[in-house]
Amino acid sequence: MASQQAQIQPCRYKTGKTLGAGSYSVVKECVHIDTGRYYAAKVINKRLMAGREHMVRNEIAVLKRVSMGHQNILTLVDYFETMNNLYLVTDLALGGELFDRICRKGSYYESDAADLIRATLSAVAYLHDHGIVHRDLKPENLLFRTPEDNADLLIADFGLSRIMDEEQFHVLTTTCGTPGYMAPEIFKKSGHGKPVDIWAIGVITYFLLCGYTPFDRDSNLEEMQAIVVADYSFTPREYWRGVSMDARSFIKSCLTIDPTQRLTSHNALSHPWIAGGEKTDEDLLPTVKKNFNARRTLHKAIDTVRAINQLRAGGGMGMMDGQLSQNPARAEQGGRPGANANANPPNTNGGDVNMGGMDSRGNARGQTEFQIKEQERKIRETQQGLWEGGGAKDAAMT
Repeated sequence: MASQQAQIQPCRYKTGKTLGAGSYSVVKECVHIDTGRYYAAKVINKRLMAGREHMVRNEIAVLKRVSMGHQNILTLVDYFETMNNLYLVTDLALGGELFDRICRKGSYYESDAADLIRATLSAVAYLHDHGIVHRDLKPENLLFRTPEDNADLLIADFGLSRIMDEEQFHVLTTTCGTPGYMAPEIFKKSGHGKPVDIWAIGVITYFLLCGYTPFDRDSNLEEMQAIVVADYSFTPREYWRGVSMDARSFIKSCLTIDPTQRLTSHNALSHPWIAGGEKTDEDLLPTVKKNFNARRTLHKAIDTVRAINQLRAGGGMGMMDGQLSQNPARAEQGGRPGANANANPPNTNGGDVNMGGMDSRGNARGQTEFQIKEQERKIRETQQGLWEGGGAKDAAMT
């Protein structure tokens, strides 16, 4: 039995402060001991994930297929497990979530929203071309790599993504996602696939242009009933008078009930609003800030605090409780992105982990301590400017 056990190896990372939290995981800043480069470690509690381990295996399989293939997709750097936790080490995104970034801006125009959606669509088209449907696109899963104005927008959180079987007709029937961004066919359980991501992009676009979602209702049931019949409108009119007809046309083309009539990701990239059509020059930021749902933000903050308290393993800059870490193999030179897509999903039952060609020291964009401090300084400055500028007051009063 002893000869069959995985070789115990020293842990190569130190964890630091908590960056975020979910229902069964926390995301911590971590540093590679040998290189001094900083990354983010998604620490998944095995006990809380009992019975749902397939979600983690699936997320790893998806990230292995698309990592390093597109600048707007979060890169998986390393993966390993310990007695109590599973660790997914990824790029460190310190630029904040999409909507938080918008609220920190001094101004915000329709062209800015189109640029953000174009970057998201480009990444979604890459996913779809590689047989992957994300299934949980929403502003919270769109992150910026750094606080810089020209920073890459990254699609993150592939826990609900699925690799579609391109060899035969295949649809998914499991209800999943965030209710307000879910397509009608998910609720109807009639089978769904890549078009659900385009529906979500339509909801995100609507949200980015006015500050609220098209199907926002008092209850999840009412929200679902509105979604299945696409019951939405561009009202109140005062919030939409500064938005072009091209933008509304794009949203309508995404929020089409019949998934076969919905835009594909490549069609969407060719839509006039995305491809460079005329846009209004009105500053949308006051309206978007005013309409931001402060109550939802408050509930999210409360949930985060609860999750952190529940999963906190200890404060400070401590060693991970790792033992099954394995050096990721050097990426194949000249290989095409996703060359290891058909590799078996990593073993999460205690065996050695095959990283499928990932390299945490060369190809991933780990950051130095100096870069981290500079980014944190810029974040503090922008946050201070937001509060002093009254943006937080606007949100709190909404």
